[in-house]
Amino acid sequence: MPFRVYNTLTGRKEEFIPRTPGKVSMYVCGVTVYDHCHIGHARANVVFDVIYRYLRHIGFDVTYVRNYTDVDDKIINRANREGVDFREITERFIGEFDRDMELLGVAKPTFEPKATEHIEDIIGIVRTLVEKGFAYQSGGDVYFSIEKYDEYLKLSKRNLDDMKAGARIEVDERKKHPMDFVLWKEAKPGEPSWDSPWGKGRPGWHIECSAMSMRFLGETIDIHGGGKDLVFPHHENEIAQSEAATGRPFVKYWLHNGFVNIDSEKMSKSLGNFFTIREVLEKYDPEVLRFFLLTAHYRSPLDFSEQNMNEAEAGLDRIYTALASLEELGSGAGGDAGKIDAKSLNEAERELLEKTEGFPARFREAMDDDFNTAQVLGNIFDLVRAVNRALAESGKPSKALKSILSHASAVLEEAGAVLGIFRTRPEVYLEKARERKLAELGINREEIEALIEERAAARKAKDFARSDQIRDDLLARNIVLLDSPQGTRWRIK
Repeated sequence: MPFRVYNTLTGRKEEFIPRTPGKVSMYVCGVTVYDHCHIGHARANVVFDVIYRYLRHIGFDVTYVRNYTDVDDKIINRANREGVDFREITERFIGEFDRDMELLGVAKPTFEPKATEHIEDIIGIVRTLVEKGFAYQSGGDVYFSIEKYDEYLKLSKRNLDDMKAGARIEVDERKKHPMDFVLWKEAKPGEPSWDSPWGKGRPGWHIECSAMSMRFLGETIDIHGGGKDLVFPHHENEIAQSEAATGRPFVKYWLHNGFVNIDSEKMSKSLGNFFTIREVLEKYDPEVLRFFLLTAHYRSPLDFSEQNMNEAEAGLDRIYTALASLEELGSGAGGDAGKIDAKSLNEAERELLEKTEGFPARFREAMDDDFNTAQVLGNIFDLVRAVNRALAESGKPSKALKSILSHASAVLEEAGAVLGIFRTRPEVYLEKARERKLAELGINREEIEALIEERAAARKAKDFARSDQIRDDLLARNIVLLDSPQGTRWRIK
């Protein structure tokens, strides 16, 4: 099956064929750095991080640009409230963003430009648009004339007449058309500004991304990404100004991730259901949040709730528990699992061999189908179940089983590297998870270990009634015992 992506511009999945064989140019709209990032930002950045990782995984040389919007009304307003220079605000929140992304395992893009570093590039494009008749000056402002660009709204598929009829558009005498958008803003007293052919001012929001994309990637790029909320007006306006300026297609494939809802409602500060990444990470491990963000297809809406986060945490714990067993039993086993005689294996071991050998193809098939991480996670759970069954039914692992387990560990590690999960040694992750949950439950670790020892002694003495009682008592306190030939582990339910 060919590698396909869903292109918002055409409204369908298309085979991905970059303009230059073996190379991919990708631009993703970054954050406006005036406040802490929320979980919607987390989703967008994790989604495109996985896309970036996968493209490199299958052999593409990727140039990835993600910008910072570091001059904007919200930044200026916050700087004025705090009585500081706008650059103090932007540097502070660039640092906070970088910290959040590092915790979430988001890889650094190839370039991370700031809008204020590319004022001359922006002025150059605006000048070209004015000279070609696509833009006009009105006072100290410069506007793009949407009526001069015939393909306006081709990305969002909106109807201009319907929008004019249904919209409440404030009359602006400076504009020729109410939906014309600003390319260059006249400076107001106390605002940051730069010299331009139209007087002192600063760039509009949309023009900065066109300028930075062209500066680092050229006039036409392979992938442009961002959240669905950017389709209109931001990306629609990017297309109009870029293609009007260059006369060339701006982007070949437009990719957009879905919204994050909170308990099935749209996330909104006004509704009081707005969560920053920092707030979520006070309760959950960063890898749990990243794992949760990959549980739905990137284009689908994702419902953030305590229940869904807890389910993601439990699922990741199950995988890490299996990875701990694989590390203990399969490490250093060596051998080629593909050369094992399946006839020498029991049913559970044969199932594990089959699922392990078939996993890479299933992984590639899911990711080649528009980056279907939800299907990949389903395949991972399927393999983990086979691992657990083989360990439970095989007693002391044979050399052949250890070889299969080693292979299973390798394919899971490879998938994890693309998804950006399984970044921690299993025992370290599980220990951190236990400590966090024990603190929440107020349960004493030493008491649990003592009861496990007592249970082991009761089993050795064939006092199975006492052994079962200890197991049930611990289960009632949300402590699940996991018996294996190597001993008893425990996890929190």
